[in-house]
Amino acid sequence: MPELPEVETIRRTLEPRVTGKRIERVDVRCRDLRWPIDEHFEQGLMGRTIRSLARRAKYLLLWLDDDRVWVVHFGMSGRLLFHESETAAGDKHDHVVVFLDSGASLVFNDPRRFGSMSLREPDDASLFEGVGPEPLDATRFNGAYLFAHGRRTKRSLKDVLMDQRVVAGLGNIYVNEALFVAGVRPRRALRRLTRSDCDRLAESVRAIISEAIEHRGSTISDFLDGIGRRGGYQWRRRVYDRAGEPCSVCATEIKAVVVGQRSSFYCPQCQR
Repeated sequence: MPELPEVETIRRTLEPRVTGKRIERVDVRCRDLRWPIDEHFEQGLMGRTIRSLARRAKYLLLWLDDDRVWVVHFGMSGRLLFHESETAAGDKHDHVVVFLDSGASLVFNDPRRFGSMSLREPDDASLFEGVGPEPLDATRFNGAYLFAHGRRTKRSLKDVLMDQRVVAGLGNIYVNEALFVAGVRPRRALRRLTRSDCDRLAESVRAIISEAIEHRGSTISDFLDGIGRRGGYQWRRRVYDRAGEPCSVCATEIKAVVVGQRSSFYCPQCQR
C-alpha cells in the first residue's frame, strides 16, 4: 500500500501537470472499488478546473474551482497516472479515466480494486475524523505528544505508530525504518520511553519520511509515481525486509518478528 511518501510523491509529480486544467470528460469503467463510485461522480467532475493538489494521511486531494474536493485513496495497488494523450489508457485495470482540456488524461489503475475515489463537499470532514496529526507537523507530532500518549497506553511502539488515529500516513516500511534510526525495538512499550527517547523517536520519524519523499518513495512491488517512474528509497532501507542480512551499521544479523500481525525488522545490537 502506498504510504505517506508515495502519496506525496504522486502529488508532487501531478501538481505541475494538472493544476489549472479543465476536466472535459470522465469515463468510469468500473464503479466497484473499495467503496462504489457514486453515480453522480462524473457529472460532478465534468467542467470543473483543478485548482490545487494536497495530501492528508494516505489520501490525495484534488481541489476543484467550485471548492469541492476529488478524493483518491490508492488501497493496496492503486495508481493515478498522467498521460500526455487520451489514447494511452487501455489496460483492463484502468477503472477511471479523466480527460483534460490540454489533451492529456489521468488514469486510475487498480488491479486489486481496494482503492477509492469520491467527490466531497468542502465542509465534509467525516473522512478524516479521528485521524492523527501529520508526522511532518512538528508542532503537533513531537516528543511531548508521544510521551503523553505513552502514559495512556500499554501498546508497543510498532502498534502505536501504525495506528492512524495516533499519527497519519505511516505504514510498515517507514515505521520499521524510523524505529531503527531511533534505536528502539518494535516490541518495546511506548510507556517505557523517556521524554528524550520520545523526542528522538519523533525526530527519527520526520527524518525517515523526509528522506523517503526526497527519493520518491519505495517501489517494493508495484508503486509508480504520477508519471510512471519507480521510487528510489527501496535501495536505502536499513532494516525493512532485510531479515538475515547484516546491519549496515554494526554488521549484526537483522532479525524479524511479528508485531500486531505485521512483520517487523530490527537490529538486536543497534536497537534496545
